[in-house]
Amino acid sequence: MSAPHKSRRNRAILAFGVVATLLTPAAPQAVAGELPAIAARQRSEKKAFTDAEIVDGFLKTAFGAEYHLAGRVDRIRKYEIPVRVFADGRADRKAQVARVVTDIARRVQHLNIAMADSSDDANVLVKLVRDRDLNRTIATFYGSDRAREIRTSLDPQCLSGFRKNEAYEIEHSDVILTVDNGDFIFLDCAYEELLQSLGPINDTSSVPWTMFNDSVQMGYFDVYDQYILNILYDPRIRAGMTVQEVNAVIPQVLADVRNWVTKVNGLTSE
Repeated sequence: MSAPHKSRRNRAILAFGVVATLLTPAAPQAVAGELPAIAARQRSEKKAFTDAEIVDGFLKTAFGAEYHLAGRVDRIRKYEIPVRVFADGRADRKAQVARVVTDIARRVQHLNIAMADSSDDANVLVKLVRDRDLNRTIATFYGSDRAREIRTSLDPQCLSGFRKNEAYEIEHSDVILTVDNGDFIFLDCAYEELLQSLGPINDTSSVPWTMFNDSVQMGYFDVYDQYILNILYDPRIRAGMTVQEVNAVIPQVLADVRNWVTKVNGLTSE
């Protein structure tokens, strides 16, 4: 992990088990706005990938976990129910979270995700905090001992985690974002943490095109990661699947995902 004061924001992703058991033509990016850092990345973004490049990134991010508290990490983890998100904190950042969620919903074909009106109606809770309150908030969520371990191991600047059941279906996610480190850092964290809270929780340094790489900053939902999330939420990819089971169906899944990602981004068909 890079140090907090450097350009790459630190964040952590936690996979933890229940204690008992553990379209339309492309439009401009919904939340990118006029941020020069995001616009520059969009202009230079790689958008054409081989099947092998996409499958490699999917397997490396959908299996495993950067840091996990309990349970096996060699199975697919995903929501099999509608995802509803509630953000608690600063009003302007809540509005940005809502635009991020809308953008994700538009770009992932089979993912039913939207904002909720209250925390009681949500299974993804986003806590918006000041940077100085981050460590105290982590301790509130995970306890002081676990928070100390997280700080020592990961030194996060934003963080997400989910709880899954015995069938590896995600039941609840928590996302903690800092609100006072600038728009680019906020959007970079918001996209990555919300997306990883949906299942692709493992960071990898060997895939240069994914935001799930500590050396990569995006600030928007890039094409490569749209491939990963669309594969994960295709109905043929089920929670609890092994690598072998995924490999048996992924050629057919990827063909359909290619058509969707091409359409929703207005790309030229390969």
